[in-house]
Amino acid sequence: MSNAFFSDLHARFDASGVRAMFAPRKPRHPLLRLALGLIGVALLGVLLVLGLFVGAAMILLGLARRLLLRPRATPARDAHIVDAEYRVVRERDEPLLR
Repeated sequence: MSNAFFSDLHARFDASGVRAMFAPRKPRHPLLRLALGLIGVALLGVLLVLGLFVGAAMILLGLARRLLLRPRATPARDAHIVDAEYRVVRERDEPLLR
């Protein structure tokens, strides 16, 4: 029953003018087809160039921000403090297991 209902609904929708209103149609006149094709290619080129410039500007602004907001030099520390990493080294005579 549901299959018949949906096929009937689908047939009504296909027959309606709603589908024809949103379906893209190519114009029949050859010069109009050519003009719309050239407009499409030009629009694609403009978007490509604009995207490249926006991307380049984002990279340049990021690099400029990194150079300008470089962390300042830290103030001089106390000369008696030594900052280092340490590692415990076992003696050779010491057994591995206790």
